[in-house]
Amino acid sequence: MCCLFGLIDYGHSFTGRQKQKMLSVLASACEIRGTDATGIAYNMGGTLRIYKRPVPAHRLRFRIPDTTQVILGHTRMTTQGSAKRNYNNHPFLGVAGKDVFALAHNGMLYNDITLRQGLHLPKTKIQTDSYIAVQLIEQKNALNFDSLKYMAEQVEGSFTFTVLDRRDRLYIVKGDNPLCLFHFPSLGLYLYASTEDILRRAMSQMDLDAYKSCRITLDCGDILRIDRDGTLTRSEFENYRLFTYWKATLWDTPRQRPRGGLRSSLASKSYLEEIKSVAPAFGYAPEEIDQLAEMGFSPEELEDYLYCGEL
Repeated sequence: MCCLFGLIDYGHSFTGRQKQKMLSVLASACEIRGTDATGIAYNMGGTLRIYKRPVPAHRLRFRIPDTTQVILGHTRMTTQGSAKRNYNNHPFLGVAGKDVFALAHNGMLYNDITLRQGLHLPKTKIQTDSYIAVQLIEQKNALNFDSLKYMAEQVEGSFTFTVLDRRDRLYIVKGDNPLCLFHFPSLGLYLYASTEDILRRAMSQMDLDAYKSCRITLDCGDILRIDRDGTLTRSEFENYRLFTYWKATLWDTPRQRPRGGLRSSLASKSYLEEIKSVAPAFGYAPEEIDQLAEMGFSPEELEDYLYCGEL
């Protein structure tokens, strides 16, 4: 389970120091979903910069310039590719024609090796499954709605992606993993994080409660672009393969593999209730979680599947 986070200061309402503080608060709140590595991407003077380290968010030291308007961030819980090798961490750098971009991913992809071999994509030392998304965009030689649609319809697993280009355009490719986006019109500010709970806890520490905000709707299959002036543009991709994969894998796995027990502290009733409370955000009813628990899934396994797509 990983976490996406970031901000868009299209109103030029904040100094670099203020944005740095806001990002620190937001990144630290995201540690609940991953502490193995933390990274950010932003533009400065027309150059896209990526800064990432294999440390939890509260230990990442960074400086945001006053002129920077958009920052993309990621906290990581390792599932594939050692976080100690920093090239395995998010965000990843991509070059598609004249478009230079940074990409971050929450979820898990299962067909990265198959795609790389079948499409004759370049071999890479990067072991993280997420990197196939970068290569698919690069294959199209451009970063736009069409190349993002192509990428989203090729990968299998669970995902939500964020992508930032050199023109300060932030793309959100919303799959079945959660993402919450809030807009503060009077401030000219967007804030986002993987879950509403994380975002609201961070917002309360930023003293933003006095400002009117609205949540921007994002559904599975949406591609949203936010320009540096705050303009929203939407497109979409076909998500039927994604849903088919999830449903088939989730319900077939208990019949394919025997389930093992875990520590009773992890299998506690309160832990299961917590999983059931967030299940609707992923398209599952609490009753379905109960049924899967009866089949032999532990609460920890169910949480891993909801957030990472891994059983």
